[in-house]
Amino acid sequence: MPEAYRIPAHTIRSELTIRKSRFLTTVAPAATVSHAREFLACVRAEMPEASHHVYGFRVGFGNTVTEGMSDAGEPTGTAGPPTLAVLRGSGIGDIALVTTRYFGGTKLGTGGLVRAYTESAQLALEQLETELKVERRTVGIELPYSLYNIVKRMIVAHHGRVEDEVFDEQVLLVARFVLDDLQRFTIELRERTAGQIAPVDLA
Repeated sequence: MPEAYRIPAHTIRSELTIRKSRFLTTVAPAATVSHAREFLACVRAEMPEASHHVYGFRVGFGNTVTEGMSDAGEPTGTAGPPTLAVLRGSGIGDIALVTTRYFGGTKLGTGGLVRAYTESAQLALEQLETELKVERRTVGIELPYSLYNIVKRMIVAHHGRVEDEVFDEQVLLVARFVLDDLQRFTIELRERTAGQIAPVDLA
């Protein structure tokens, strides 16, 4: 797997007002170019009355990054390039950012626009929580009711997350782990159950 890198943990939005123009900046994780474009479409649909939807995205990281940007009707070079410059300097991958502008009636000039879009992107990234992108696996664990609480505690101890529980003749736990944590969890689970229970890879 490629070197691990930081990505947005979730979607956030920040707001900046400059000379009566409102700049709403929305940031989201984008694992593919399609995800980035879908995110842009959602923001546009949410705020169709806005003057501009300036965007930048970086999918991947390091030598395998794909970038995109748009001035979205602002004067050439005043919005998309400064937005992308902030993303490049952030050290964050798989990220899409859209700054939505509601024009306040006062023109900012080219220099003012560059500063406004730069500051809007910077403000959003200051508020953004990130996480390390690492390989994860989803597994199913079928077990008797007598082991339910024990195995749930083991999942937590190995930094896993229970995503679903199905109660039938036995319990089925669906859990998601970082790959290295899953390997350690699997070893302990087999040891504690004398090899009778092991996770089954679901994804």
